[in-house]
Amino acid sequence: MSLLRAENLEKAFGVAAGAAAGVQAVRGVDLEVEAGQFVAITGASGSGKSTLLHMLGGITRPTSGRVLLEGIDLAVLDDDQLALVRRRRIGFVFQRYNLLPELSLVENVGLPLVLDGVSESRSDAAAREALETVGMGHRADHRPDALSGGEQQRGAIARALVASPAVVLADEPTGALDSENSRRVVELLRRIVTDHGQTVILVTHDPGIAALAGRSIRMNDGRIISDMTQADAPGQLLASNAPRPKPGGGTGHRSQRKRGGR
Repeated sequence: MSLLRAENLEKAFGVAAGAAAGVQAVRGVDLEVEAGQFVAITGASGSGKSTLLHMLGGITRPTSGRVLLEGIDLAVLDDDQLALVRRRRIGFVFQRYNLLPELSLVENVGLPLVLDGVSESRSDAAAREALETVGMGHRADHRPDALSGGEQQRGAIARALVASPAVVLADEPTGALDSENSRRVVELLRRIVTDHGQTVILVTHDPGIAALAGRSIRMNDGRIISDMTQADAPGQLLASNAPRPKPGGGTGHRSQRKRGGR
């Protein structure tokens, strides 16, 4: 059984509000993710990639279709049940670090456990362990304003890991970082997958970032148009996403093997 499965996911905005023509953000997406995979979802702005990620994480409810996480159908859960699943089984990383300025880094990282009723001593120990995992143990007692952007994002990744989630969902986690820190953050996510068996799904507009994942999914107009793994083309995900010269001049994209015509 897949760790995470989406079945015929659709999301339209504006229809429920009575708009004459809603915006169809996601169209008939089927997707399976196995435990221990590092998956990148890429595409242009407006392609539906972030909306898809938010539905996979139970932040946004689909218009139709369903998401199953560890066999649990998120569509049948009420808001309180869904919040519990998000808190305990899904780790989130966003472009904004969302660290509380009045708390130290270790307090920020341990906060999800405290809110879930875990004792202060246990949450502190788990938070420090998560910070060691991301190479930030030496900065545990610093406040966010004393940290660089890259350090804050690594702290946010530690917070996503602290409850030992089934999956980490990262929505443009490098969007506010320079190229060097962006690569460090993605390399960290990849190391968490390879060294700790964590499942990570990353959304990015940058094909170079997507190429660092073991599996790269491309979206356009709300649909999955390609789904490539390193097994399909070892070491070539970066090359397949990069513009290449056409015979007659200009640039084009190397074709990719498509799955299911989605």
